[in-house]
Parts: sequence; C-alpha cells; structure tokens
Amino acid sequence: MKGARLDMPRWGMVIDLDKCTACQACVVACQVENNVAFMGPSEAQRGRAIFWMKLAAFPEGKFPESKVRFMPMPCMHCDDPPCAKVCPVDATNITPDGIVRQIFSRCIGCRYCTTACPYTRRYFNWYKPEWPGESSMALNPDVSVRPKGVVEKCTLCHHRLQNAREKAISEKRPLAPGEYIPACVESCPPKAMYFGDLDDPNSEVAQLSRSSRAFRLLEELGTKPKVIYLREGERSGVNRS
Repeated sequence: MKGARLDMPRWGMVIDLDKCTACQACVVACQVENNVAFMGPSEAQRGRAIFWMKLAAFPEGKFPESKVRFMPMPCMHCDDPPCAKVCPVDATNITPDGIVRQIFSRCIGCRYCTTACPYTRRYFNWYKPEWPGESSMALNPDVSVRPKGVVEKCTLCHHRLQNAREKAISEKRPLAPGEYIPACVESCPPKAMYFGDLDDPNSEVAQLSRSSRAFRLLEELGTKPKVIYLREGERSGVNRS
C-alpha cells in the first residue's frame, strides 16, 4: 500500500454471515456513535437517508421457498480505493494504517467519490442536520456534526483510534490488541464482527480472512477491500497456508 510504514497496522474487518441475525444493532451503534443525522420519511423516499452502516437485503429463490439474506455493509476501506483517486481536493484519502478517511472540512461536495465507489457506501448531506430539543444532548463530542453539502462515510470510528493512541502514548507503550474497536463491532450481540490488524498473522481477523469461507465484495474490480465476509455454512477450518 502506498505510503504505508512497516510498523503500522493494516486495520480490517471480518463479518461472519453465519452468525449475523440482522438485528441492526451495528446500524444503530454507528448512527449514535458518529452523530449520523436522521433524515425522516420524506427524505428517505427521495433516497437521501444517511446510513454509514447499512444492512443490505438479498432475496433468494421463488415463493413459497423464497428467503432473504442480510449483509452488514460499512465502507469497504479498500487498499486501492477508487474514491480517493477522483477527489480533486484530497478530501478522501487513505491513511498509512489503511483507513479510507473523509476530511469533511475539505470536502467541496462535488460527489465524484460517490460515483466512483462501486459499493455505494457514501452519502451526500443535502441539508444541514437539525437536532431538536434535548436530542442534541446525545451527540458524541468526539465526532463533528457535518454541515450541509459534504459527503459522509464510515471512518471505522477513527476518533476511537485517536483516543486509544493518545492513551498509549501518554502511558509510553504500544497500542494493545483489542484496544481500538469500532462501535459496530463492539455492539454486535452474536459477535459476528471481528476487527484487528490484517498484517498480524496471529490476530483473529487475519486468520479468519484466510478461511475457506472468506470472500470480498466485487473483488474482481481490484479495489482490494479490507472488509471480508464469511459465507454461511460450517464455521470450521482456517486456512493458515
């Protein structure tokens, strides 16, 4: 990865679809943690609802044997992100540890990145968000409230990483495994989501990423997503080769 340092982690996520119950706890946790605005029914009907974490539904089969499968979808945080290539002001870029970040104060709202993203995991903020009454007291002070006219996306709760790093630096120690976990992973009741350093061969997320059940969305496009899914089926067998 361009700009990476050998001593930096490469953060990634594994989602076990065999464990996921589609409870949407990850969706709610992401909304609350990152001050994601609720746009209301009228804006949702116009396709303007904002969800940094989406629970995608995929119907399979024909009635009466039909069923629906669900897939949690955050930003894929690609190693070769097409969104970063088209941003004219470098508001979208990739950090040395692999997080595709969005610098809201730099974004000019041209939406080139939303067109370039094959996973449709970016949202344009059409209106200035409002927090009526006491609801504004529930906002997370560690995360900014985005203004009108910028693109929003999942940042893997980057503010949590910053807090964990500052604590580790103040205590003069390295960042401990499991000290930095996004809100969606922490809130998952069936523990279907795993997070960690993909470059650490001993980490659980790295081992699961080599499972025979592992796959990446639209991998044939060459974006190299760091969100890996485990197919539904047997939960055994990690390929360590």
